[in-house]
Amino acid sequence: MDQMKDWIYSNRNHSTIINTDQRHGVVYLTFPKLAQAGVCHGFSTRMGGVSEGYLGTMNLSFTRGDDPDKVYENFRRIGEAIGFPQDDLVLSAQIHETRIRIVGEQDKGDGILRPTVPGVDGLVTDVPGIPLYTSYADCVPLLFYDPEHQVIAMAHSGWKGTAAKIGEKMVHFLGDHYGTRPETLIAAIGPSICQACYEVSEDVAEAMRAILPEDVARTALEEKGGGKYQLDLWKTNEWILLHAGILPDHLDITDLCTCCNSDKLFSHRASHGRRGNMGAFMYLRP
Repeated sequence: MDQMKDWIYSNRNHSTIINTDQRHGVVYLTFPKLAQAGVCHGFSTRMGGVSEGYLGTMNLSFTRGDDPDKVYENFRRIGEAIGFPQDDLVLSAQIHETRIRIVGEQDKGDGILRPTVPGVDGLVTDVPGIPLYTSYADCVPLLFYDPEHQVIAMAHSGWKGTAAKIGEKMVHFLGDHYGTRPETLIAAIGPSICQACYEVSEDVAEAMRAILPEDVARTALEEKGGGKYQLDLWKTNEWILLHAGILPDHLDITDLCTCCNSDKLFSHRASHGRRGNMGAFMYLRP
C-alpha cells in the first residue's frame, strides 16, 4: 500500500489524476478536462483485482488465459470504483484497424455476458446507461466527449491505428453521425508506451513520416541508426487530433508510460507478452 501511495503522489501531473477506491484498493486514472465536464470515465491499472501471477491483479481480458470468474470480479470491482454497472458493458474486440461501432441499448452486455462484435477498434454511443470499454497494454487510448450532443467515444490507437489516423477518423465519424463540431470536443490521450521505451523499425517510421509534417516527424521519430527509431505515439496522436480540429485547451495528454511503470500498468513490451489487459471506460450516466 505504501508503494502504491508513493507512485500516486510521485506521478501526479496536470493531465492525469490517480484515484484510489478504498473498498478494494482499486486504483484508476481519470483526466481533468473530462472530469470537469462531468463525464464518468476511467483507465484501470494493475491494482485492486483478484487475478494472480503475471495477470495480477486487475486483468480485464477474458482472452489472456485467466480464470473467467476472476476477470468478471475484476470488472465488477472497477465498475463499482468508477461508477458503472458491469453487466451493461460493451467491450471492443480490437484488431489494430479503424472500424468504429455505434452502440445502442440492445448491445448491453456484449463482451461481458456474451461474445462481442469482432474487429472493432472504436466505440461510440449517445445512449445514457451504456458503459464502453476498450483494452490496452502499451497502445494509446483516445477518449472523446461531445458536450453539445452528449456523445462519448473511444478509440484504440496502436502504431497501425495511429498511422491510419484513427483519432482523426473518429472526429470525422462523430461529425458525420451526430453533427459534432471538432472545436467543441473534449479529448484525452491516455497512458501508453513512451518514446524512450518504444523502438520501431524503418517500416513503422516510414508510415509515420507519411502522415506527419516534417517538423513534427523530426520530434516524434528519434533516429538511432541501423534502421531503428524511438517513436513518440503521444506526440503523433496529439498532432493528429489537433489537425482534426480539436482545440489544444480541450486536450489532456498523459505522461505515464506503461513500460516504465510495468509493475503498476500492464505492458506488452516490458513483459514480452506475458501480461493482462487494462481498460479505458466511458459512461453517460442515465
